[in-house]
Amino acid sequence: MRVYAATDVGREREVNQDYIFCSMEPVGKLPNLFIVADGMGGHKAGDLASRYTVETFIASVKASHSDNPITIINDAIVEANGKLLEKAEESEAYSGMGTTLVVCTIIGESMYVANVGDSRLYLYDGKLSQITRDHSLVEEMVSLGRLERSEARNHEKKNVITRAVGGSKEIMADFFEAELTAGNRIIMCSDGLSNMVEDDEIEQVLADNASVEEKTKKLLDRANENGGRDNIAVIIVEL
Repeated sequence: MRVYAATDVGREREVNQDYIFCSMEPVGKLPNLFIVADGMGGHKAGDLASRYTVETFIASVKASHSDNPITIINDAIVEANGKLLEKAEESEAYSGMGTTLVVCTIIGESMYVANVGDSRLYLYDGKLSQITRDHSLVEEMVSLGRLERSEARNHEKKNVITRAVGGSKEIMADFFEAELTAGNRIIMCSDGLSNMVEDDEIEQVLADNASVEEKTKKLLDRANENGGRDNIAVIIVEL
């Protein structure tokens, strides 16, 4: 397994509210763990929300006695949500802060994925497929047939998400499982990449024989070249 991860503040933001975590070593009973979080809130609140959520999530995973990866991840998301809501009450500046979260662990020939919000995980197996489903107003409009997929990228409400860690006391993550084979490539990212770089461009970069580091940096560069209107987070895992 080869992994590279990086974030970039982009060209229009002053604070990087994206936060990533990568471990190819065991974290609690999970053999590896990869996380992307995209915070939202005031000037510093989004920065705090993403970092605090990931740190709380990891602590929960380490403390878990379960052997079921979905149970471990779900319990950690629920705990992180509760702790973030408590944190938000400490200061008026933290009010309303929240974060997206996409989580992946690879066990044997399977990957287990959870997401809240619109940060994404894609699988490349010769072609690019989005595994997660965005929790966003635009995605709901597409699902209901009120908006064409081709119109979604430039819609004025594309950044409105319908679920977030810290959004409410009740939280529900979506879970996905996929079988993996040698040569598969996984990419996790915040919307600072997916809103700036088309899926076919991401596919072309992943198809390249360059190193995972070169691919990650190329995607960050593409997002900035296309406007860099948001923070950018990218994790690439090659099997």
